[in-house]
Amino acid sequence: MTIRFHRTFRYALALPALLCAPLVFAQPQPAPKPYEPTPFQAGKDVIWLATPQEVVNKMLDLGQVTAKDFVIDLGSGDGRTVITAARRGARGMGIEYNPDLVEYSNRTAKAAGVSDKVKFIKADLFETDFNEATLVTMYLLSSLNLKLRPKILDLKPGTRVVSHAFDMADWKPDRTETIEGKTAYLWLVPAKVAGVWQLTQGELTLTQSYQFVEGALKTADGTQAIRNGQLRGDQLSFSAGGADYTGRVSGNRVEGTVKGSASGPWSASRASDPASNAQK
Repeated sequence: MTIRFHRTFRYALALPALLCAPLVFAQPQPAPKPYEPTPFQAGKDVIWLATPQEVVNKMLDLGQVTAKDFVIDLGSGDGRTVITAARRGARGMGIEYNPDLVEYSNRTAKAAGVSDKVKFIKADLFETDFNEATLVTMYLLSSLNLKLRPKILDLKPGTRVVSHAFDMADWKPDRTETIEGKTAYLWLVPAKVAGVWQLTQGELTLTQSYQFVEGALKTADGTQAIRNGQLRGDQLSFSAGGADYTGRVSGNRVEGTVKGSASGPWSASRASDPASNAQK
């Protein structure tokens, strides 16, 4: 004999078994841990390795950072250089190619309470304008420093540039500091003064190799080679004909004072095209 159960009855028989079955709930997944940079992780042009904090402090001391400065860090990594500058009152920006490091730096700046003073952007160093900087910091390779050097030399005269560990070949630093075996280099971007300048008393011809200047001063009394020609940013100084000249360079004008065999103010206007006498 075949017994057939009504469908409703079959469901009724199954219900106690369902009620007795263990309940299984989906387990919540743990939130992913925030990104943390790892020393020696690969980057676009270099591996990443943080500048030790004591070196960052020395670099900013060497660059004489103040609240008036706008600091731009090239290859800003974990953001510590710009954040440290902001803690000293400066404003700043970090240029970094790795988006994880950019996000990490902005998060760290917020935690440090300086996000109103700094920002970090994802960008290529060689395609980004950093002309706003009054102080440039970097921890790159010498080869990258050399690739960046033309852009750096086009910055406003007097802009300070500080590099950790790596120099810029024949552009000698204006100052060098060492801390715990680490070296920091400082350069002042020199004004471009190569060319022929007209003075009231004659003609000044200058050649330039970065912050070092040579040339001659031609007057009615003859031609004198200049000595000790040097630039510190936009400040030009040299000696010629028994007199010492100092002056501020502003584009194609120099104005200053002369002391010695002839004393008083002096000024000069560039007569030749500076593009044909460009510095290295």
